[in-house]
Amino acid sequence: MSLHPSRRTALNRRDLARFEGETLFARIGRALCDAECVPRKELWESWEVARRVRRRFRGGRVVDLACGHGLIAHLCLILDDTSPTALAVDRRLPASAARVADVLVAAWPRLEGRVTRLEASIDEVPLDAGDLVVSAHACGGLTDEVLERASAAGARVAVLPCCHSFDRNDAGGLEGWMDPALAIDATRAARLRARGYRVHTQTIPAAITAKNRLLLAAPEA
Repeated sequence: MSLHPSRRTALNRRDLARFEGETLFARIGRALCDAECVPRKELWESWEVARRVRRRFRGGRVVDLACGHGLIAHLCLILDDTSPTALAVDRRLPASAARVADVLVAAWPRLEGRVTRLEASIDEVPLDAGDLVVSAHACGGLTDEVLERASAAGARVAVLPCCHSFDRNDAGGLEGWMDPALAIDATRAARLRARGYRVHTQTIPAAITAKNRLLLAAPEA
């Protein structure tokens, strides 16, 4: 990689030459260099999550919870145009989220009017069985809230957990056998299976983030 993917330094126009070529990732990288507000880590992390999610799940309204800049919401529509809309939700959206949306719409005009940003808590967002719920690095118990809301609606869901709380997150009694953070995520997967979900587990490259376990799940047909 021409840029270290785990750095939190914001991409800027001086980085444009590092995204040469006409691959989709290079085009996205150049657009975000123009925005001059997205950390390198956020680009790589969002890209790796979005493309794995779209390989598994197509269509449906995308609901990006604890979304930050809402980058995953936009990437999911770029990767799969059969989703009509996306909703990017965070309790407090960064002011630069509008700038990110502007540069991506400029590069992909078909996104115009299809991604809505909303400042709200997760429990204020109505979900539907047809939705695709995604959340990258919703801290601690917030990941459990995302899974609870999605499974209650019968929606497909994908999460990249982080900031595990060993006092508050359920490790299912498995922490005697495995790393406590892994025990918490394994228990999350088991809970979804108990609710009738088909579970898939993957990882994104550890060079981007050490918290790299991706949990994807959909209701059994």
